[in-house]
Amino acid sequence: MSSNQHGFMKDRSCQTNLIAFYDEVSKKLDSGDAVDIIYLDFAKAFDTVPHKRLLSKLRSIGLSEAVCTWIENWLQDRVQRGVVNGTFSTWNKVLSGVPQGSVLGPLLFNLFINDLGEGIMSNVSVFADDTKLCRPVNSIQDVTSLQQDLDQLAIWAAKWQMRFNVDKCKVMHLGCKNMQAPYNLNGTALGKSIMEKDLGVLVDNKLGCSKQCQAAAARANKVLSCIKRGIDSREEGVILPLYRALVRPHLEYAVQFWSPVLKRDIIELERVQRRATKLVKGMESLSYGERLAQLGLFTLEKRRLRGDMITMYKYIRGSYNNLSNVLFTSRSFQRTRGHPLRLEEGRFHLNIRKGFVTVEFPPRISRTG
Repeated sequence: MSSNQHGFMKDRSCQTNLIAFYDEVSKKLDSGDAVDIIYLDFAKAFDTVPHKRLLSKLRSIGLSEAVCTWIENWLQDRVQRGVVNGTFSTWNKVLSGVPQGSVLGPLLFNLFINDLGEGIMSNVSVFADDTKLCRPVNSIQDVTSLQQDLDQLAIWAAKWQMRFNVDKCKVMHLGCKNMQAPYNLNGTALGKSIMEKDLGVLVDNKLGCSKQCQAAAARANKVLSCIKRGIDSREEGVILPLYRALVRPHLEYAVQFWSPVLKRDIIELERVQRRATKLVKGMESLSYGERLAQLGLFTLEKRRLRGDMITMYKYIRGSYNNLSNVLFTSRSFQRTRGHPLRLEEGRFHLNIRKGFVTVEFPPRISRTG
């Protein structure tokens, strides 16, 4: 399976996808390059995989005829119909699509698009059907190369009967010297964007996290308000599980990628937990620190640090180890004491790189030692 694919893969996630892709982008910006990112969207990707072409691809990668026949039997003879106001359409055969909600469906989809990035010179990153590519664009030749990669993707889509939703495909220009070059897909100009929601995280053309912090806090506060209005009980055994299950996940989704560095953003996220702990009966008159101690909670900032340590361990010693060589540099080790897993602190010229996770991880964690 392609190393660019992070969806439905063991030890891969939205967070590993975001960290790996934007680490490369921030490096290029820090070195003085302008960068263009193309965000691509397949139209109904899982529903449009043609069965015959899928089976031909499975055979071409070496799956046995017995396995291919079993998959063919699993896919064929499916029918569907629609209903509007109680009136049913006639039954029609399903000739495309992988069954969603199944275990095998996502694997088949990954195998189908596994060669999507072949022949592409730009950096390609994929999470299931969410695809993006980036390239430094310091000259007209660079722009031409990126356009050629887009054309190559359009050819791939036509060959395998997939379709891009061009209206949702966007280009983001990064870097103060960016030429703001136009791009097209299948002859249609791509819209320009200064901010995109990438795998659920808001990313702007400055690679800042403030907008994401505001959005996360707003979503969490909305859920917290629903709990406050809809739940009569203020007992710890009621409020705390609801907070942990429904509110806090909004504040911590992929947070190792977008972890706030500005004090105002840190305060904004923490304010949500302050509100939540005040909902518990008997906690209204206590300070925030006292409420946390009584409820057995940590500040969100401390939880993020703990998450940093866990994530770093996974990259260096654990399940993300195959990704670490690209993201981190080991410190040359010549002394007899110590250990060989020390990391070089990331170097940077611009703030856009200074706050990035792969630069901030090692010193942030070492300061706690």
